[in-house]
Amino acid sequence: MENQTYDYIVVGAGSAGSVLANRLTASGRHRVLLLEAGRPSHPWSRVPVGFARLIDNPAANWLYQSEPEESTGQRNIPVPRGKLLGGSSAINGMVFVRGQAQDFDTWAQLGNRGWSYRDVLPFFKGMENYGGGEDEFRGRDGPLKVTDLDEHGPLYEAMIAAAKEVGIEHNPDYNGAVQDGISMTQATISKGRRMSTAHCYLDPARGRSNLRIETGALTEALVFEGTRCVGVRYSLGGVSNEARAGREVIVSAGAVNSPQLLELSGIGQPEHLGEHGITVQHALPGVGENLRDHYAPRMLWEVAAPGLTYNDKARGVRMVWQALRYAVKGVGLLGLPASPIRAYVRTRSGLTSPDAGISMIPFLVKDGYKLADKSGLTMITHPLRSESKGSIHIAAADAKAPPAIRFNFLSAELDGQITLAAMDIVRRIMNAPAMAFLGGRETAPGATMQAEDELLDWVRQNAETTYHPVGTCKMGDDTMAVVDDQLRVHGLTGLRVADASIMPTLTSGNTNAPSIMIGEKASAMVLESAA
Repeated sequence: MENQTYDYIVVGAGSAGSVLANRLTASGRHRVLLLEAGRPSHPWSRVPVGFARLIDNPAANWLYQSEPEESTGQRNIPVPRGKLLGGSSAINGMVFVRGQAQDFDTWAQLGNRGWSYRDVLPFFKGMENYGGGEDEFRGRDGPLKVTDLDEHGPLYEAMIAAAKEVGIEHNPDYNGAVQDGISMTQATISKGRRMSTAHCYLDPARGRSNLRIETGALTEALVFEGTRCVGVRYSLGGVSNEARAGREVIVSAGAVNSPQLLELSGIGQPEHLGEHGITVQHALPGVGENLRDHYAPRMLWEVAAPGLTYNDKARGVRMVWQALRYAVKGVGLLGLPASPIRAYVRTRSGLTSPDAGISMIPFLVKDGYKLADKSGLTMITHPLRSESKGSIHIAAADAKAPPAIRFNFLSAELDGQITLAAMDIVRRIMNAPAMAFLGGRETAPGATMQAEDELLDWVRQNAETTYHPVGTCKMGDDTMAVVDDQLRVHGLTGLRVADASIMPTLTSGNTNAPSIMIGEKASAMVLESAA
């Protein structure tokens, strides 16, 4: 066993952990150990559309699955999580969405001082390098390059026109003053390359003598002296190691693995820990609870008009042209994020902001994100702020064993109501006059399916997540909170959690951008406490 001492140990080199490693070592005063269980990289991670090759690839993905439940038709729902430097930012769909101001104001209203939109906006601006929008809302000089998608053509023009015909206006910057409307996607892609946190935050910091990055290092437990966390135990190449933290350990293993590590270390619900023979270090009932995600049906349309979707444009020898376009300009199919166009809508009157999101994929999918043989479109929709809550708990006292994930989708009645209303809006867009030239035909769930109970049953049998798990170490001051508003674990010292698991509620959209913001804000809080 090798003994090592650092000022800070960061567990997990993902969307937040990579940020922490960069920011905490920038001054040169603090020694940091960054532990990542996954590999350094994967060739497909660099190419934007490579996410389709990584979504079920064990070389880059933990390939978790949820437990069978009634709300998922007794299916095991895939829960992909990044297993590379950069974490899920290295395999995700690269869609950049901050969420609404209301999301963060809600966090503050729940008792989390310093997390209102006004408080977090400087961190969002500080992390991004974006050329559009207004200076009041957008950052220009940060490490994370964000771009407007360079996709054009009659399909996108028709979608925006159809949305307007059903009352959804064009919004050039959904990360600006308001989220409402339809827009081309803003993406963490620059010059045809994925902008993961490994690339944007770790690569510039690799040469620092005060940063040590270990890949293939599986953290097995936190080490305590009384109620103070003083280090971690991890395995590397079959060798057991212990590293000590003179100041703090920061767990940034993500919404799945952070609660798992806490429970393996004896932090959580005593009765659950006891079932697995784990000695209770600190009773904390909220660990692993409050799991939320976006549960999203994939609605499918076959398209009769030729040459418009990538099912046609990338079929057979035409894929060579797509490869050439990408090689020369970084555009085309290989340069796409998960969805090139998106809308944020209000499903009923009286709302002050959107409550549902819609994403369009310009091709018909099969088996995940593979191109189907027929030409068509895939429309994905879901409630933005799901109220249904599930859990993630260890299934064995072994860091190598996947935890038990139970989403409990649609347990909140409002989630079902919003889902149905959003599906109706998607149908209205697809049936608007501007879309008529496509000759579209709804194949899933199918135009004849109209009854609400039938549609909800179809959602249960077919919907997937949008890979946005959050909340399992939630921030707050109530009895089920795991961390306080400084991200310190309640009742312990020397230990923080900083990743998507601390979100008290879901943000309105993709969760990568707010996870990076959490890493930025956590870094500032840690450095402030060390001053």
